[in-house]
Amino acid sequence: MKQRRVRILVAKPGLDGHDRGAKVVARALRDAGFDVIYTGLHQTPEMIVESAIQEDVDIIGLSILSGVHLTIFPEVLRLLKEKKAGHIKIFGGGVIPPGDVKLLKEMGIMEIFPPGTSTDRIVQFIKEHFQKK
Repeated sequence: MKQRRVRILVAKPGLDGHDRGAKVVARALRDAGFDVIYTGLHQTPEMIVESAIQEDVDIIGLSILSGVHLTIFPEVLRLLKEKKAGHIKIFGGGVIPPGDVKLLKEMGIMEIFPPGTSTDRIVQFIKEHFQKK
């Protein structure tokens, strides 16, 4: 029986219009064999959660450069729990201060990848945490 591929939704929440990094990560994950859905720019937390549920994803990747990470990440987590989809995990990337990274991880965000992180490291992280051995 063929194993189901890990499904990842990559989203760009808020008003930040810089999505090159999100597109690079989405392509790297796709090239590594994951099913990837990229939602595009200016997504609300509600839109992200609805898309994640409709697409039956395992993971949401959020790219945030606008400084609203302490608002967006908790809201996505809250909505996932509210919609009985708390099993969907979240990772993120962007310009996020180290102290805030610690807070986000305490909230339940799996990992934060700062600017300059290699796509190989992101792919490896997903493989280690989501693919069955």
